[in-house]
Amino acid sequence: MAAADPLTPVLGLSEPAIARAAALLRAGELVAFPTDTVYGVGAIAWDEAAVGRLYVAKIRESRKAIPILLADPADLLLVAADLPPAALRVAERFWPGPLTLVVPRSRRVPDIVTAGGDTVAVRVPDHAAARALIRGAGAPLATTSANLSGAASPVTAAQVAAQLAGRIGLILDGGPCPAGVPSTILDLTGAAPTILRGGPLTLADIEAAML
Repeated sequence: MAAADPLTPVLGLSEPAIARAAALLRAGELVAFPTDTVYGVGAIAWDEAAVGRLYVAKIRESRKAIPILLADPADLLLVAADLPPAALRVAERFWPGPLTLVVPRSRRVPDIVTAGGDTVAVRVPDHAAARALIRGAGAPLATTSANLSGAASPVTAAQVAAQLAGRIGLILDGGPCPAGVPSTILDLTGAAPTILRGGPLTLADIEAAML
């Protein structure tokens, strides 16, 4: 487990710790947690003030949108609208998993999350504790890698603490992330699917599932 910081507690993945983290999120705090790819830091997606603090904590430019993590594939309809048929097929095949989909946003998603754009990046992590946290928070989480903007994505809680201790409310320590690399990002808003960022899944993997 990462060394504790007096300003940012570090807790293991016990049910009480996840419940505490969820309560902090509901109160507008920021929480870092493990996923199947890298550690993320999140805020309730509907809470514009909390998302604003997320930008500040990471020293992230406001023009850069923040992805959303969901607990279940069915929750895609909470944050997306006018979904292309391919989105549902790909989500059914690869979620939970290391694939982020860029789709048309629902108007419910605040502008601060999408940086004013008309699309939103969405994923369901293949990590039971991460999904339990999202369910406990009661809302999708605007989540990005738990680092200072431009730094390497953290794969351990210690790496998170080294960058964000004192900037966020809590770090959940689940040990090293299994993948260790960020998710593949697939844009489904154009005429053809486009990989925006490489990751564990290739375009060939995805296209095979869309046939």
